[in-house]
Amino acid sequence: MKPSIKPLKNINLKLLQTFILVGEHGSFRIAAEKSFKSQSAISSQIRQLELQLGVDLFHRTTRSVRLTDEGDELLQCAQRALLEVDSGLRKIQELADIRRGRVSLSCSPTIAETRLAPVLAEFEREYPGVDIFVRELTSEALFDSVRKREVDFGIGPIVNVPEFHFEPVLTDAFYALVPKRFIATSRKTIDLATLTNMPLLVLNRATALRSMLEEIMSERHLSFTTRYQFTQAQTLISMANAGLGAAILPEIALPAEPDPTTYVLRIVNPPLARQIAVITTRGRSLSPASGRLVQLLKQLIGGPVTAKPAYAME
Repeated sequence: MKPSIKPLKNINLKLLQTFILVGEHGSFRIAAEKSFKSQSAISSQIRQLELQLGVDLFHRTTRSVRLTDEGDELLQCAQRALLEVDSGLRKIQELADIRRGRVSLSCSPTIAETRLAPVLAEFEREYPGVDIFVRELTSEALFDSVRKREVDFGIGPIVNVPEFHFEPVLTDAFYALVPKRFIATSRKTIDLATLTNMPLLVLNRATALRSMLEEIMSERHLSFTTRYQFTQAQTLISMANAGLGAAILPEIALPAEPDPTTYVLRIVNPPLARQIAVITTRGRSLSPASGRLVQLLKQLIGGPVTAKPAYAME
């Protein structure tokens, strides 16, 4: 028959914390300084712990304090235990913060229009008590809102600006919506140089897409003409369908059912694409609620679009 083990009573976190301080530093004096207690108080707590355990935890001499074998074993166990307790307390606090949190974000229009709604719906199902505020902004205003900390984070294209931290969540290729009156083709792609021979429909200069397009055109010594500039991708689609020009659009903004009078062609030579990311200022940490929303963005924003047209699979 196994001997019964007596339960240990009154061994609390304070005694273990004091023991850890002495064990890690090998000094009653340093433990006293770090805990703002007297050395006699530290010595008394260690002795109390030893009496409760029935073993010596330290070899004491006039010059040094050294752990016994039992003390070394307890130090390792106590350190692991306090880490577990600390981790558990943090998780409890984070859950409480998420349930009563507030999240504000800015988002580029093409992402907001096509990908944001399912993510927000899933977040609301999980955390109905969190208030969410969304600002739909073009790139210039989006970066400004993140810079001024008017929002917790932004969702938009990666640009070469060192003050921001970018966490990629989606790669988005560029396509051209070309009226058939401008070209006859059986291909699924079109060269950028070929597009410059047509009137182009592009987003305005406040958008990162426009800046990226102009930079690539300049590198290749190309130029383009446009009579119209817009902020919304849907407007470009309407204008292209009316035969006013070839619209350059990110893949996620393409219509699910393209107009029969237009081609949908992936831009090649060079292939164009943008990286969409969660944007924060460097060194800024997110609240638990904002962090959870970012996790959902990473999981869901790159997922398949419902009723994706066949051309997008080319």
